[in-house]
Amino acid sequence: MHSGTVIALVLAFASTALISLSYLREHGAVAGLPPLSLRRPLYSVGLLLTNRAWVLGFAMESSGFGLYVAALALAPLALVQCVEAGGLGILAVASARFAHRRLKRREAWGASLAVAGLVFLAVSLSGGSDSSARGSLAEIALWLGVTSGTAVLVFTSGRAFLERGVGDGIAGGLFFAAGDICTKLATEGGARTLFVIPLIIGYLLGTSLLQIGYQSGAALTVAGIATLLTNAVPIAAGMVMLHEPLPTGALGAIRVLAFAAVTAGAILLARPDGPAASAPPDEKAATLQGAYESRRGESKLVGS
Repeated sequence: MHSGTVIALVLAFASTALISLSYLREHGAVAGLPPLSLRRPLYSVGLLLTNRAWVLGFAMESSGFGLYVAALALAPLALVQCVEAGGLGILAVASARFAHRRLKRREAWGASLAVAGLVFLAVSLSGGSDSSARGSLAEIALWLGVTSGTAVLVFTSGRAFLERGVGDGIAGGLFFAAGDICTKLATEGGARTLFVIPLIIGYLLGTSLLQIGYQSGAALTVAGIATLLTNAVPIAAGMVMLHEPLPTGALGAIRVLAFAAVTAGAILLARPDGPAASAPPDEKAATLQGAYESRRGESKLVGS
């Protein structure tokens, strides 16, 4: 393994730690805000940017993204994503500590299976090359189109079958995954620098859906599902689209086992806690809106 790859892995680990902790800060910040909506983008952005806790969390996330870009410039997409996916373990432990509670058995099994699966992926990559091909534009367009199209489908229709926070996490994770793939392509330079455009769109939509999901789901569930997809999809893209070869023999079997573990972990994390876990959407929205308006009124009285 080249020295540049080692540096990339260190950068990727620092990146995933920052991003995982930022998710918890953002979740805590948006939980007390009035309902956010893509239909009112300026209003929603205004609520977020005037909340200091959220701005700090977003600054941490942006710093983590900068480290991630540096890592991608030095190492293959799949290898970097394997390390990034380890952030799910950090997210699980940190969310429990912030809430002063122990991990639920389902959460512990889900996070453990997901992290174990991604560790298996890292092991299986030891039998492959630490470089990748550029991939054809046709394959790239197809991959990004299917990923983004699935995200739109989940966001528009998936809520009939999924808890709202879960659906937002899945859609947001898929948009983030598209953005991550575009980030790798943009680091190749030349004409592929134009992939910065879909990169920005993917991250904007992913971030927006994540904040909306935080208002109706637990941090570990929403961000956990998003993190799994954000890493699993680019890992697959690195092997299929950028032609990073599947190892033969035992390492190939380990990679198959890895995908099975990641899928099982995602299913466990996606399970809702039950009907008592959250209030009905309309009632919850009215309560949050009333509390927010009350705080604003108190602030004006104090100021006068």
